[in-house]
Amino acid sequence: MDRVNQSVVSEFILLGLTDSWEVQICLFFLFSVIYLSTISGNILIMTTVITDSHLHSPMYFLLANLSFVDLWLSSVIIPKAIIDFFRDSKTISFETCMWQIVFVHLAAGGEMVLLVIMAYDRSVAICKPLHYTTIMSQQRCIWLVVMSWVIGLVHSISQLDMIVDLPFCGPREIDSFFCDLPLVIELACMDSYGVQLLVNAESGFLATTSFILLLISYTYILLSVRHHSTDGIYKALCTCTAHITVVVTFFVPCIFIYLCPLNIPSVDKFLAVFYGVFTPLLNPAIYTLRNKEMKAAMKRLRIQYMSSRGKKLNASLSEKSSIKLIHLTWHHG
Repeated sequence: MDRVNQSVVSEFILLGLTDSWEVQICLFFLFSVIYLSTISGNILIMTTVITDSHLHSPMYFLLANLSFVDLWLSSVIIPKAIIDFFRDSKTISFETCMWQIVFVHLAAGGEMVLLVIMAYDRSVAICKPLHYTTIMSQQRCIWLVVMSWVIGLVHSISQLDMIVDLPFCGPREIDSFFCDLPLVIELACMDSYGVQLLVNAESGFLATTSFILLLISYTYILLSVRHHSTDGIYKALCTCTAHITVVVTFFVPCIFIYLCPLNIPSVDKFLAVFYGVFTPLLNPAIYTLRNKEMKAAMKRLRIQYMSSRGKKLNASLSEKSSIKLIHLTWHHG
């Protein structure tokens, strides 16, 4: 970030989602509930996977990492949006805007790759169950997750490199609730068509490649289980349905923002809200509500937590009783 240009514009103005004060109040409560649910849901998933030995497998390791990425993505976007609902002037400094772009694209790029890895994991588990533990070893899982973060980092840095030196000397109003890259490029005091094309091409390549690999994985799964038992087909369909739902909710908004931009402000805002606010909440809900093992593990975690609190309470009461008995003994003595 040392190369930040010496442009006239030192901050941008975020126009937000609406000018209506009443609607902003409603959105404040809505975003607050969604963010608290997202934070608590994703932390619960990570805690459950880490503490429950029954979930120490590649699938749940990847799921915990997906929850961490969603936690990251929502925390970069939502808190500032919540604060800005009570501000008349929704400003963001040039440097903060650039960092927000970096972190959003780091999380989004990493999540695309991670979803591909999760699809690959399920295809190996369903189609090659006897070789699953060998193929998806712990070391390989770690390397795959590291690879997703590296690709996300390269993607975000390349996006930043294309815009950080653009001259921003006039317009500074961003018609969104966060620094959305295409909208920031439009504010440059130059013909930004070439830069926009490069940004869309780079983002489009990552999104398209990931999407194609996902389609190949799920097609391979469905073709492989078509001759299996009814129970096997049902489990495969449940797995694919959950994964495909996540893929659609994440990739479709990205495709319309970067590959096929509609340039309709209201639609662009809706898509930005969908992938930046709702998707991090939908992911844990989709994966956990349809997963019996995860629900059972959460139940065990809750029982363990309640048992631990009960023991602490009993110990506290016992300690108080002992102190009271000592005082009574001393008094009578």
